[in-house]
Amino acid sequence: MTAGGGGPETKRLAVLGHPVSQSRSPAMQSAALEALGLSGEWSYGAVDLDPAEFDERVRALPGEGYVGVNVTIPHKESALRVADEASDAAHQIGAANTLSFPDDLIRADNTDATGLLATLPEPLEGRAALVLGAGGSARAAAWALAGKGASVSVWNRTATRGDELVRDLAGTGVGTVAEGRLAAISADRARTGSFDLIVNCSAIGMEDEDPFEHLPVDPDRLRAGVTVVDLVYAGSESRLVAEARSRGATTIDGLEILVRQGAESLRLWTGMDPPLDAMREAARRGSETDG
Repeated sequence: MTAGGGGPETKRLAVLGHPVSQSRSPAMQSAALEALGLSGEWSYGAVDLDPAEFDERVRALPGEGYVGVNVTIPHKESALRVADEASDAAHQIGAANTLSFPDDLIRADNTDATGLLATLPEPLEGRAALVLGAGGSARAAAWALAGKGASVSVWNRTATRGDELVRDLAGTGVGTVAEGRLAAISADRARTGSFDLIVNCSAIGMEDEDPFEHLPVDPDRLRAGVTVVDLVYAGSESRLVAEARSRGATTIDGLEILVRQGAESLRLWTGMDPPLDAMREAARRGSETDG
């Protein structure tokens, strides 16, 4: 376990995950705090937290000087459950990636959705999107895209989890632009369907696996006019992003998503505009070191 240091008056931040050693968030957020002139008052670290210890540990954080934390795999759904209050986005998505501790309360937010939307180059109304995965990030992606008027298909290797995601989000979409825009689909339909946007929210690619062996994506359908987003950012450019880019598709990698969602978290904690360039530079520098 590592955590941001500092004196007793330091406002502490961290990322919680399991594992968390490869996270770029500490370097990225520390660079942001320095650029904002807050590095003497704030710190950002990492805490590797076993799921069985999550609730108890999170409740103890305010007493240890923490004012907020980012939350990553596998804790995003637990982060919502442990919270005393939650934003509408976190509640509707069913997962949180950001916790704040105002007045001894635990508040849950979800900046995965806003972070994804901030990276997309085109309007989403009427677009066909494929979301791969069914975890917290996939929930945020599907909610965000459907809420902007895209028709969203969800595939997960365990089909029942994809069904559950769609069922949960369909309930929160009643009476909104997202109503009727979500469907769970089979691997065959995912592989043969025509999509304007593909978002990989699965862990495939973290270990440099062949994405076309493990995901229902036909590389021949990656072409100009298609946007491919891969949340994976381990090491160098992911194989999915590299292949899509070589075929003329618009690509957005996991580091840009990390920067955007991290920036929104930082805005919530500090009330200040995040320094995106400093955050990108720190995140990319970590990628070069890992690669």
